[in-house]
Amino acid sequence: MGDRFHVGSAELLVTQPRLPCYKLGIRFGRADMVKRFLASGRTGFYLSVLREGEVGAGDAIHLLARDELGVSIAELTRLYVGDHPDHEALRRVIRVPALPASWRAHFLERLEHHG
Repeated sequence: MGDRFHVGSAELLVTQPRLPCYKLGIRFGRADMVKRFLASGRTGFYLSVLREGEVGAGDAIHLLARDELGVSIAELTRLYVGDHPDHEALRRVIRVPALPASWRAHFLERLEHHG
């Protein structure tokens, strides 16, 4: 979360996991596919464009900066879908500047109701 990358002439920021929906289960013909996918911790992620630029096939991806809080996408996903929230981790994740407001609100609510 919050890591910045340079690809082609564009600059990108990791903002949130890509969470699966019910359509994944339909595509694979398995009712448990979403649950299995989330359990893998390999959800992928969304990027925000900090600086527009040209990006082409084969362009190298260069890490520009890591967010100092070190919250991984897998940890963020676990906190979002887990039944038993880790309060310390929730407090850390809400401090990540790149975290979208809707995710921050979700985590703040989890802290209030379980805290």
